[in-house]
Amino acid sequence: MPELPEVQIIVDDLNVAGLPGTTITGAKVFWPRTIAVPSPKSFCRQVKGKKTAAIRRRGKFLVFDFANGGNLLIHLRMSGRIHLVAADSHRLKHEHVILSFDDGRQLRFHDTRKFGRLYLVKDPDKILGNLGPEPLTNDFKSNAFAERLKIRKRLLKPLLLDQTFIAGLGNIYVDEALWEAKIHPRRIASNLCASEIKALHRAIPKVLKRGLKNLGTSLGTGKTNFYSVARRPGRNEDKLNVFRRTDLPCPRCKTPIVRIIVGQRSTHICPKCQEI
Repeated sequence: MPELPEVQIIVDDLNVAGLPGTTITGAKVFWPRTIAVPSPKSFCRQVKGKKTAAIRRRGKFLVFDFANGGNLLIHLRMSGRIHLVAADSHRLKHEHVILSFDDGRQLRFHDTRKFGRLYLVKDPDKILGNLGPEPLTNDFKSNAFAERLKIRKRLLKPLLLDQTFIAGLGNIYVDEALWEAKIHPRRIASNLCASEIKALHRAIPKVLKRGLKNLGTSLGTGKTNFYSVARRPGRNEDKLNVFRRTDLPCPRCKTPIVRIIVGQRSTHICPKCQEI
């Protein structure tokens, strides 16, 4: 579930907590499949002694840049969380990977559904190189966005979820952006007119910035929900206009929100504001 805003909040938390500058003194893996590359045994051996120079985000990946070469990439997938705790803290059931640091703290990867993955790599571009532009940077230009839409004859929502087209968007923020732009998710991307493209280009950063301002989107109190490193839920659920608001009135026109399936994904729209 974590999308661009949620991953960025985790990155910000780790930076504020002073993790850059610390060195990994050891690693333990309790669920081997959590380590995508290399093997869990090699991961534990190779990550030891790595000094964290910087922590950043690319798409939905947390990226650890090591001063002495290489990178650690963490993809949270559906239910991944990051815990930063004292080394003597009790290990929770779903903390599948533990990294110990020289300041006495541990970074623990918690994942109820076990879909998240860690990658220890020498060249991060082998995994991150195909990601699309970041929608909150100057790389997300209106003209380039329009050109890329015009050559895609795909349904709009699956295209926006495609991480090679735009990095960081997921189900929540795509639904919200399409509502903001008054565009139906089943529209064919290449058929959008110039005004619709401009509206969508404005809407995507708008909903992402709102998510960041409200410290992410946490939906209910489920075990797979998003929490920050400090285990704080986000406040953005109260600011959502359509996502998981089935049968509630559209904030714009008061028509009941409906749930449909687009590209095998649950999707929420206002049938009046987003006519096809």
